[in-house]
Amino acid sequence: MFEFSPHSKQLASSLFLERLIADQTFNQFHFINDRIVSTVAHEGFSPSKLSLQGFDLSAEHSSVVIFAEGLSLAKVFAVSMAFSDKLNVLCYQILRDVPLTGAGVVLRVERESTEDLRPLLERIATEHAVEICLFSSAPRLDEPGLLVMDMDSTVISVECIDEIAKLAGVGDEVSTVTAKAMQGKLDFEESLRSRVGCLKGANEDILQQVRRALPLMPGVLNLVKFLKQHQWKLAIASGGFTYFADYLADRLELDGAVANELEIIDGKLTGQVSGSVVDAQVKAATLLEMANEFDVTDCQTIAMGDGANDLVMMNAAALGVAFHAKPVVRAQADISIRNGGLDSLLWVLAAATPSRK
Repeated sequence: MFEFSPHSKQLASSLFLERLIADQTFNQFHFINDRIVSTVAHEGFSPSKLSLQGFDLSAEHSSVVIFAEGLSLAKVFAVSMAFSDKLNVLCYQILRDVPLTGAGVVLRVERESTEDLRPLLERIATEHAVEICLFSSAPRLDEPGLLVMDMDSTVISVECIDEIAKLAGVGDEVSTVTAKAMQGKLDFEESLRSRVGCLKGANEDILQQVRRALPLMPGVLNLVKFLKQHQWKLAIASGGFTYFADYLADRLELDGAVANELEIIDGKLTGQVSGSVVDAQVKAATLLEMANEFDVTDCQTIAMGDGANDLVMMNAAALGVAFHAKPVVRAQADISIRNGGLDSLLWVLAAATPSRK
C-alpha cells in the first residue's frame, strides 16, 4: 500500500494527487480524510509512507520538472525510482495556472551526487516518454524577464536557408552544410558564407515564397502571449536572415530581432552577406545588450535554441534551454525540451515561481 500524507492543503502535492487520480489507470486510489491511499502496489517504491510534515518549500533545493501529455502517477513514480540513487525526492507538487495541455509536476529534490546527470535524465526521459528538466534555479513568471530565441528550427520549424536553397536548385548541397554547422562540426561564419554563396543569382522572389510559407513552431503563439502578459520581453537572435527575422518579430509582436542581411542587387541574390555576420558571440552580446536596455536582471534571462551556434548565448543567460536540439547542445544546455512545443518552457517557469496563496 502506498500512503501519501500532506500536512496542508496549501501544499500542492495533494492537488497533484487529486488531479492525477482521475487517470483511469489509478482508479483504485481513494481518499481517507487528508490522506490518499492506494491498494495498488508500487514495486520498488520506498518508503511506504511519504510525509511532508514540516517541509520548508522556501528552502534551497534543486527541482526536477516532469511533464507530458497523459502524465500519470505511474510515470511520475517510475521516473522518481529511476533516479532515486542520484536524487532524493522531498516533495511532489502539481504545476498550476499554466495554459498548457497535459500535466506537469515539480519534484523538490536533494542531490545525492555531484556528477553530471544530463545523460541519465536523457535516458529516463526517452524510456518513459516524458520531458524531464533538472535545475537549481530558474527565472520566475512573477517578475519581468527576457527571452531571446534562435529563429530557424526554434521560432519556426524549418531552416530558412535550406528552404531558399531548395527553390534555387541547390538544396542538397546547402542542407548538408547546414546540418554540420548546427552540430558544431564547422565554423559558423565560414559555413554561412559558403551556403549563401550557393544562392548567387537566385531571384529575390524566392525569399517571398519562403516567407509566405514559414511554419511557426508549435506553442510559440501561446508562449509569446503568456510571457507578454507577465511583462516579459521577447526577441530573436538568429544566424539566419533579417528578411525573415524582422517579419516574424512584427508578426509575433516581439521586442526586437537581430540577424544577417542578404545582399540583393537588381532583384538577385549576390551570394554575399551584407556587413558582419551574426555568429555565436553576437547572439550572446545581443542577449546582454537587450537585458540592459530593458532593465532586466541577470537572473531573469533565458536563451533558447537548437544548434551549436546558440551555446554561447545560452551560457550568457540565467537559463539556457536546448529546444529539439542536437546532442552536442543538449549535453551543454541547462535544460532540454526534447519533444514538446515551444511553450513547454512555461512548465519550468511555473516551477520556479512561488505558488499563490
